[in-house]
Amino acid sequence: MAAISAAMVGELRAKTDAPMMECKKALTEANGDMAKAEEILRVKLGSKAGKAASRVTAEGVITAFINGTTGALLEVNCETDFVSKNDDFLALSNACAQLVAEKNPADVTALSALPYSGKTVEEVRAELIGRIGENMSLRRFTRFSGENKLVSYLHGTRIGVMVEYTGDDTAAKDVAMHIAAMKPIALSSADVPADKIATEKSVAELKAAESGKPAEIIAKMVEGSVQKYLKEVSLLNQTFVKNDKQTVEQMLKAAATTVTGFTLY
Repeated sequence: MAAISAAMVGELRAKTDAPMMECKKALTEANGDMAKAEEILRVKLGSKAGKAASRVTAEGVITAFINGTTGALLEVNCETDFVSKNDDFLALSNACAQLVAEKNPADVTALSALPYSGKTVEEVRAELIGRIGENMSLRRFTRFSGENKLVSYLHGTRIGVMVEYTGDDTAAKDVAMHIAAMKPIALSSADVPADKIATEKSVAELKAAESGKPAEIIAKMVEGSVQKYLKEVSLLNQTFVKNDKQTVEQMLKAAATTVTGFTLY
């Protein structure tokens, strides 16, 4: 049996990024043969990736990439906040945002099949799971492409916004920061999803019915509640965070700027 030195373990760890104890076990099993130990680790790490795949990914990062009028906002999930700060995890996340912008994949499955670093994104993801021992997944992305300008705002790595606009760059950046703070769900009242409005109306009807007022009064109360909700969740109707005397729409108009779309993750 060959003696397994700390230097050998360190060398194998540097090559594979596997945990120290895993490296020592692999070298012991390979009787000190470095190449064979690497092979053993590849098999073990692949197995680890399979086991990790069923675990919940509740943490993660938002990344953004913009090149001219093309850009992408991407969410990648992992299990712990610690891994969300890992350099390799962040590198993969940033690379995927760029791939979305440049290659225009149809969905996450198509993104996973794209070439990256001599392999596919999925192969790199699986190897990273194996090295770190924690599940991670590409959750969702939005791609922007057209004639309008783009700006992004990242609040740390937990909140990300991309805004499509024409006009003043500073005003657009302010809107991106506003979106991160106020979390609108639509650009205007007309864009609020029908199911969201239906839910709000149902809640308002139940509350109004408890008042015991006449039907026509209840109808007005419900309508008022729905209109208030629409103003609260639509970007253009929200009170601008930097100036509570004007709405976002009024601020944009004063800056000769038009926001045509946005995504908030």
